[in-house]
Amino acid sequence: MFRLGDLISHLDMSREEGRHLQQGMNFRVRPGHSVVLMSRRPDAPYADAVEDDGTIVYEGHDAPKSKGIPNPKAVDQPDRSSKGRLLQNGLFEQAAIAFQEGEREAERVRVYEKVFDGVWTYNGLFALTRADRVPAGERIVFKFRLEPLAELSADLAASTHPERSLQLVHARPIPTAVKRAVWQRDNGRCVRCGRTDNLHFDHILPYSKGGASITVDNVQILCAEHNLAKGARIE
Repeated sequence: MFRLGDLISHLDMSREEGRHLQQGMNFRVRPGHSVVLMSRRPDAPYADAVEDDGTIVYEGHDAPKSKGIPNPKAVDQPDRSSKGRLLQNGLFEQAAIAFQEGEREAERVRVYEKVFDGVWTYNGLFALTRADRVPAGERIVFKFRLEPLAELSADLAASTHPERSLQLVHARPIPTAVKRAVWQRDNGRCVRCGRTDNLHFDHILPYSKGGASITVDNVQILCAEHNLAKGARIE
């Protein structure tokens, strides 16, 4: 399983999830979770957002372009196909409604974010808690609320203190702009050994010791070996 902040390829991501992830919304790829792919790049097709506490507001997906729908951005985002089959928007919406009505637990969602073409990062595990249909210009779009869940932290899980191994996955969110700037500054390599595989975004001054996530100067790229060796030490 990937760790929060891991830098991965689309192939690695697809292998982890057991299917080729071609679409951004993937309901129940495994019995225990769904997957969404997000992007906050300037040219991103959807208006995904991250709140200060790490909660993601994920925009639903447009109807596919077709002869009947030459401009998907001009029509409401659909929940069903023309034959009445639930689409990804509808599946996620139904799961959110079932949670709000107390019929089931919140759907667990793994989130991956595109940093550059071919470069993705694992953003953590979330709970799907709400789905809204909201106006966007002259059409209606879906907005799904994904709240961060606790899961194993890479450095703590490897420690000898299992009672400390749970943390809020978005207690230390790194903005996309910072990730992109750090990737370019460090040339997509571990700053310690120059490796280009098994990479991870690392806080130079650990978050647990007051280090910031929003400044480029406090984030670096490390390979898995050097990231785990560093742990939460100040160097």
